[in-house]
Amino acid sequence: MLKGIYLTLLIGPVVPLPVPPEVLDALTDVTVTNRDGGGSGFQLSFKISKNSPLHTLFLLTGGGVAPLFRVIIIATLNGAPTVLMDGVITNHEIAPDPAGGQALLTITGEDLSVVMDRIDFSGFPFPAVPAEGRVALLVAKYSFLGLVPLIIPSVLVDVVVPTTRIPSQRGTDLSYIKYLAEEVGYVFYIEPGPVPGVNIAYWGPRIKVGAPQPALSINLDAHTNVESLTFNFSNNLNAIPTAFYYDELTKAVIVVPIPPITPLNPPLGLLPPIPTRLEPAAHDLAKYSLPKAIMIGLAKAAQWADAVTGRGELDVLRYGRILKARQLVGVRGAGLAYDGLYYVKSVQHKIKRGQYRQSFELSRNGLISTFPNVPV
Repeated sequence: MLKGIYLTLLIGPVVPLPVPPEVLDALTDVTVTNRDGGGSGFQLSFKISKNSPLHTLFLLTGGGVAPLFRVIIIATLNGAPTVLMDGVITNHEIAPDPAGGQALLTITGEDLSVVMDRIDFSGFPFPAVPAEGRVALLVAKYSFLGLVPLIIPSVLVDVVVPTTRIPSQRGTDLSYIKYLAEEVGYVFYIEPGPVPGVNIAYWGPRIKVGAPQPALSINLDAHTNVESLTFNFSNNLNAIPTAFYYDELTKAVIVVPIPPITPLNPPLGLLPPIPTRLEPAAHDLAKYSLPKAIMIGLAKAAQWADAVTGRGELDVLRYGRILKARQLVGVRGAGLAYDGLYYVKSVQHKIKRGQYRQSFELSRNGLISTFPNVPV
């Protein structure tokens, strides 16, 4: 669609195929949203005539013929393909032109996690299987969609003896996997790629380390590669999660404060926000053991400590690559307080003919960077 940028669209039931040129020519807008804390989604807009083959697609996505209609969106920048979305269509809307011209067909969908949220399997037993094994078994159901599990074992390996209790599933596969993640302070999401038709189903801690992406530059004249970038510092949400330990010898209840810094959530700012209050790590804290409450508290402490947030928009051609969510990125030119490394919480791709922009949201746990330099 742009010089150096090419869009590939695959649509079909279960195993999608490249769309014919007529369908790609009718495509006017593509919006893809990748989020850190929830399911991702997409929206496709087409300008269609009365005789367009997209009317057939509109009927098929109604669910009568193919209840699982899959869409894969691939953007190729300078010869390097990136899978932006692998999902299924969940809704469609058509707006005819009153003047008799081309109608607007809008297709909306979500990533493959929505397929895992359709059937309630409550009561299905998992005798003598730890949480990691249960997640692997649940994800294995969807291997026909190209889901590959990436499971990070928890330090709280809890195998229930079948003679005392047999764990059973609660709700749909997706809701149960998220429940198991929350029990140990983990997250679950589906990352499209690295090749079309393959997806990584990640179950593990939120990781804020790794090789950062090239810096977002502002106020640097010819080196500026973002169109807008604003920052906000808020200390109101910061709190210290606490767990409670009952000492049987002294009969005393000991309050255990949980710090927000872990090896997977390092301090990216020298001046962290000052906590304003204490809060329990979980609402029903009494049912958790102390190690499990600490794991949940570590995850919440990391979220509450992200007092610095940034929002902006960039042109992909000027930036030189596609910014990805759930990774680190550098910022320069914003001043001493806000320069440095940030965690990319969400990215929205907005593609039109002759235009490819991304809006993004960043977060960090303090002012003034702990890293003197960022990769350009």
